This record gives sequence, structure tokens and C-alpha cells, in this order.
Amino acid sequence: MSESAEAEEKLAFGTRRGRWVIAATVLGSGIASLDATVVGIALPTIGRSFHSGVVTLQWVVSGYSLTLAAFLLLGGSLGDRLGRKRMFCTGVIWFALASMFCGIAPNAGVLISARVLQGVGGALLVPASLAILQASFLPDDRSRAIGAWSGLGGIATAAGPLLGGYLITAASWRWVFFINVPVAIGVLLIAIRHVPESRDPSTAGHIDFVGAALAVLFLAGLTYGLIDGPGHGWTSPAVLGSLIVAVAVAPLFLIAEHTAANPMLPLGVFRTRQFSGANAVTFIVYGALGGALFLLPIELQLVSHYSPLESGLAL
Repeated sequence: MSESAEAEEKLAFGTRRGRWVIAATVLGSGIASLDATVVGIALPTIGRSFHSGVVTLQWVVSGYSLTLAAFLLLGGSLGDRLGRKRMFCTGVIWFALASMFCGIAPNAGVLISARVLQGVGGALLVPASLAILQASFLPDDRSRAIGAWSGLGGIATAAGPLLGGYLITAASWRWVFFINVPVAIGVLLIAIRHVPESRDPSTAGHIDFVGAALAVLFLAGLTYGLIDGPGHGWTSPAVLGSLIVAVAVAPLFLIAEHTAANPMLPLGVFRTRQFSGANAVTFIVYGALGGALFLLPIELQLVSHYSPLESGLAL
């Protein structure tokens, strides 16, 4: 395809279709970002509803984050090969169904399982939403489109505690999850009509399922050990075994990515100082933010006796 023909297929930032594409990607990734913060406000209410302790509430948060992180790279690879729009729509449908299961969960175990599934849906739609913008817009307009995506997505993340507090006060903690369903339906309608399909023609060979499996094992083992260690003891068989699995799998993941023909995570990108530095700063910032968004709502509601809405406003 000639460069002129390719340019004709690209979208400009200010066009009607371009705005629809941005709306679909922002709303799609926004519900995934929103769920990372909105649930924190609901944790004390969920704990009282299911008579659950802190460890169980940690899994309500970490179950989602675990699969979101573990399958994020795989979701991006699938989108490059099978179609970004297809993976985006699949992720939105998956996320909406998992949200419904979260909302109707009869106990904490079912809620955690549904949150794990919800994270998989987020891992499919989030990388696809960014890849759609990269592939759909003219080169000169891509930075503006991605800037709008990240800025508006940040608003969704920040609005999570306030929205969660309002929904809990006005209705029930279950509406923290049900609210995703109508938004997802709207996203699907926009995406089907306005978002162009795209693939990466340079991708070839098999998908790096070995790397994906090792990433899941590492993150699952590490997360389980760190969460259950204080409650069950660091020397308990389950905790110790999960940490040993994480330590053993970490170097295997690095070896697999170094030797794979089409690695899910090319290790060469970490040779770039800016890339490595940005990732280190992001890890520290979101580590602190994640801890604060988990602990502060519990502190405000259980110790200071704030209502869910008041704690959302305080955050």
C-alpha cells in the first residue's frame, strides 16, 4: 500500500469519526480504570455485608489487579495479530459480564472469582484501546488523540471514589459493578459503528503463551504470598510454596522472553534509560496510590465514621 493511500485511511483528530473513536476508547478503558479505584470506597460496606476480614477485602482488590497485570501483555499481542477492534469489543463484553457477576455475588468467594475474571476483560480492552488510537489516526494527530485518551481516562480514575460513595449511599455497593453494564453497551455500539479494524502486519509466528503463563504464575505466587503471609504465617506451606514458585518462575520468565522468537515482552526495551526510569517511577507512584486507595477508605469509614459519600469526597 502506498503512503498516500495509507494516509487517506487514517483519521484526523478533529473529524466526526475521530471523535467517536476517541469516545469509544476513552469510555472502554475508563471503566477498567474506574474499577481500580471505585471499589476501594465500597470495601467497608462489602466487608460488613459478607462478614469478611481485611485479607478477604485485599483479594477483592488484588484479584482484579492480578489478572489485569498478568494478561495485559498477552492482550496486546492478541490484538496485534487478531485485530485490535475485535479484542477491544471482546474485552468490553467480557468486562461487562464479569461486572454483572460481581454485582450479584452471594458471597465473598464468588465476588473475588468474578473480580479475577473482570481483570482478564480489562487486560483485553485496555491495550487494544491505546493500539486503536495509534493505528487509526494520522501521525501528526496521534499525540493529541493519546493525550485526550490519557487525560480523560485520568478523570475517570479520579472520579472513582466519589462515584462509588454516591452509588453506595443512594443504592447499594452492588451498583458499583452494575454501572459498568450500560456504559459497556454504549461503548460496543460506538465501536461497532465507528472504530476501524487494524492489525500489525509486522507480527508473525506464534503468540508467546509460554511467557504469558510464566507471568501469571509469578504474579499469582507473589501476590498470594504477600497477602496471606501476615494472616497465615510466612512459614505456612501455602504461603511459603507460593513465594518459592514466584522466585523460581521469575528467572524462567526472563529466559523465555530472551530466547523467544516473538517475545511478549522484548527485554531490549529496558536498555532505554527513559523507558526504564519511567517504569520505575510509575511502579513507585502506583504502589503508593494503590495502598492509599485501599487503606484510606477503611480508615475513614471504620475509624473516623465517615459515610461512603463523605469518604469519597475526602479522597
